Amino acid sequence: MSLVQSVDHVALLPVYLAAGTAVLVLLADLLVARAAVTVAVAATGAAATALGAALVGTGGERRTFCVGADCSYLYGGRAALVGAVFALLTLGVLALSGPLLRAGRVPVGEYCFLLACAMTGGVVLGAAGDLITLVVALETLTLPLYVLVGLRRGSLAGAEAAVTFFVVSVVATALTLLGAALLYAVTGALHLDRLGTTLAADAGLRDLPLTTVAVALVVAGLAFKVAAVPFHAWAPATYDGAPLPVAAYLSTASKLGGVVALLAVVQRALPATVTGPVLAGLAVLTMTVGNLVALRQRRTVRLLAWSSVAQAGYILAPLGALALAAGRTADARAGAYAAAVAYAVFFVLLELAAFAAVVALRPADGDGGILADLRGAARRHPWVGGAFALALVGLAGLPPGLAGLFAKVTVVRALLAGHAGWLALVVALNAVIGLAYYLRLAATLYEAPGPATARPARMVVVALGAATALAVVVGFAPQLVLDLAAR
Repeated sequence: MSLVQSVDHVALLPVYLAAGTAVLVLLADLLVARAAVTVAVAATGAAATALGAALVGTGGERRTFCVGADCSYLYGGRAALVGAVFALLTLGVLALSGPLLRAGRVPVGEYCFLLACAMTGGVVLGAAGDLITLVVALETLTLPLYVLVGLRRGSLAGAEAAVTFFVVSVVATALTLLGAALLYAVTGALHLDRLGTTLAADAGLRDLPLTTVAVALVVAGLAFKVAAVPFHAWAPATYDGAPLPVAAYLSTASKLGGVVALLAVVQRALPATVTGPVLAGLAVLTMTVGNLVALRQRRTVRLLAWSSVAQAGYILAPLGALALAAGRTADARAGAYAAAVAYAVFFVLLELAAFAAVVALRPADGDGGILADLRGAARRHPWVGGAFALALVGLAGLPPGLAGLFAKVTVVRALLAGHAGWLALVVALNAVIGLAYYLRLAATLYEAPGPATARPARMVVVALGAATALAVVVGFAPQLVLDLAAR
């Protein structure tokens, strides 16, 4: 067997575009030193990355860095979907960052460079074929976020949030790496497909205590990234202390990265008999705790943070069907994996729209404030308030927020296909609990007006409109997302 790895540069084109964006941002900031030019370069690079990811994904699966049948990079429909979503999220957050950057407390060049680096990690993550590539991509996505959270000058809350996020993430990474090392010690393999084949073929290997510990460590480490209960405590404090656009990126791109990484190891490497019960328990705990605590929140970003925790439970729920033998058939597994990816995509679009509305309605460089600060916002700014209400209704899973409605229907359908009716019932009950705080916030937007607020920034309104429009379009074509997620 040849040890010379083939390189498919077409498959790597989205990564080249993302990494090239980071380099060009540094050069633009150094040579031109104009904030508008630096932001324009970053935005153009993000748009080019999204386009490149979509175009490469239309040509079928491509493999590179292969030794024999094992490949470290596999680019198919799901990788294209993930790469395009990461790039579009980066583009949207850049648009939301206009008021923050104009306030002058955040260095523009460093900010755009860090966002481009995080985007690069996200693009690679969707195509990772082995544990090393997976962990490196996930950390490339996460490491810039530590700095972005605390990048705002003179912000004690931002510094505290950055330290919290850093410490928890280091622990999560250590757990994941230790689990990966133990898996290698047990199987002698690092490629995900090879790991899955080895563990499936040897029942004695699966029953080893060392294998169980390794699987538990990997799942626990990745559960930190998803902010699943009981590994969630960092999320509300970090979101609330970060600048609003960074909080939006954490709540969307960071969570999507954790979901993609967890799904990759669960689908292709780890035994379902071990991961299924763990994921079912995590899903129930996460959605229930997230929704119950969100009911008591009075700060806007903390409410969105706790609702994001609850949404992570809905994303994990289809994977909980693997706890049952009926959920491990080929069709049931495929439906569960596709449902998890599709729900994550629907969620990040609606979550980005919600954060965009908060940015539009709050002062430049301000925090999210309390819920009372948004009283009557939809009367003062009808379009922004309407888009915010639509995003909240979508997150609740009600029409006319069709993206959120189809997301929950997709999850319930996947659970029923896996004969996990009890888990589908838990999802339905938690969705009802979630209605209370989503609709309460939506109603607050239409109450008697509170204090007058400044006119929303134009680019923020454009980003809000684009995110809302994309969520509406996806809501009318959910099968397209499901088809891409299943590939």
